[in-house]
Amino acid sequence: MANSIASKNFTALSDLHPNMANLKIIGIVIGKTDVKGFPDRKNIGSERYTFSFTIRDSTTHFVNATSWGKEDYIRSLSDSFRVGECVIIENPLIQRKELEREEKFSPATPSDYKLLLSENHSMVKVCSSYEVDAKLLSLIYLPVKESCDYYSLGDIVANGHSLDGRIINVLAAVRSVGEPKYFTTSDQRKGQRCEVKLYDETEPSFAMICWDNESILLAQSWVPRETVIFASDVRISFDKFRNCMTATVISKTIITTNPDTPEANILLNFIRENKEANLLDDEIDSYLKESTSLNTIVDVYTVEQLKVKALKNEGKADPIYGILYAYISTLNIDDETTKVVRNRCAGCGYIVNEASSTCTTCNKDSSEFKSVFRSFHMLIDLTDHTGTLHSCSLTGSVAEETLGFTVNEFLAMTDEQKTALKWQFLLERSKIYVKFFLSHRARSGLRVSVLSCKLADPIEASRNLSGQGNI
Repeated sequence: MANSIASKNFTALSDLHPNMANLKIIGIVIGKTDVKGFPDRKNIGSERYTFSFTIRDSTTHFVNATSWGKEDYIRSLSDSFRVGECVIIENPLIQRKELEREEKFSPATPSDYKLLLSENHSMVKVCSSYEVDAKLLSLIYLPVKESCDYYSLGDIVANGHSLDGRIINVLAAVRSVGEPKYFTTSDQRKGQRCEVKLYDETEPSFAMICWDNESILLAQSWVPRETVIFASDVRISFDKFRNCMTATVISKTIITTNPDTPEANILLNFIRENKEANLLDDEIDSYLKESTSLNTIVDVYTVEQLKVKALKNEGKADPIYGILYAYISTLNIDDETTKVVRNRCAGCGYIVNEASSTCTTCNKDSSEFKSVFRSFHMLIDLTDHTGTLHSCSLTGSVAEETLGFTVNEFLAMTDEQKTALKWQFLLERSKIYVKFFLSHRARSGLRVSVLSCKLADPIEASRNLSGQGNI
């Protein structure tokens, strides 16, 4: 089969010219956009549909292809292949690119031309991977930009506002992939959104947002803490709501999964070495600014309902957020045998090994040790009339806000003062915002992080004690 494909007379992308006819081109799909509809100027009241994709047939040549037509045809053609598949294109129209206008919205390509596909004259066939030369298949692992032409996540964070609105390349590992969220816009168009958390040697967590279905489908195939991506031409912006930098996948973006480059292999070795390290996700999440606004958390749960909800959500990447009206039933802040304050690395936020005074995460094999800072790190129990949640994480600035004292102020307190502080919270009904999910590494099988904890208004608490979360 491979010989029959290879022997056919295909035109190389490097040889394209507008005067060519009856072409047959083979390539691997390295990028693809969603189907979009636009008002048809020739037929008022109707719409024309379009989508684009990018194919590659060598290390140096790739080109954009666009198809216009009726909705049924365009959707059927788009659904017939995905990124990473090889296709044969027959009878495309070759046009010269309008560089300034087209590359503003489409991936930049080395070719001076683009392909136009029509329903009446063109055809796209998907090839089985068994029929295609291995050299062509391997192109999916080659970024479209120079392998060293990228920003580290630490560089993006450090440059902050100066990169706002810029389009750059990013090499990073996948930390987590959120579930797609679907919505309908005010003009009744359906949309979707998916948040991917990235990380590298310089930054423990960085958000990349996908708004189109094609990039969301690709993201769902990524294995957290095992996948490295090279994202060319993502938009960097400052998120005022979160007060941090984020990346957004746009129509120009081409993402290479597990790229075969020296830089990507170094990052892959880093994530493999640190994958099994004893690092709890909720520890680092509490050090970072929580990305979810408390105003968006509205579901109220009892302890029992929360446990049921977590079981139903097993296997899903996204945590669940909710509100508990509960008591703090264990708060060991006056026990000398319990470590309430821990040292964290100022570079990555992870807890420092106090025996060696080194950060084994961002400073491995390095003589230059980054500074540390002290941070609350405690486990508390939360109880209501339906049960108890053991070993809930109360850390960082959330713990400071809950106790009403900074770490340094707390360390200056006497044991008697710490005991008095503890009894201000024990057995007092509180309104507690939590993030939770099943975790086989947690002793209770459930990991709960406290996002906010304040004494509850008695009337509000009694009205919500039964819980109303969507389970």
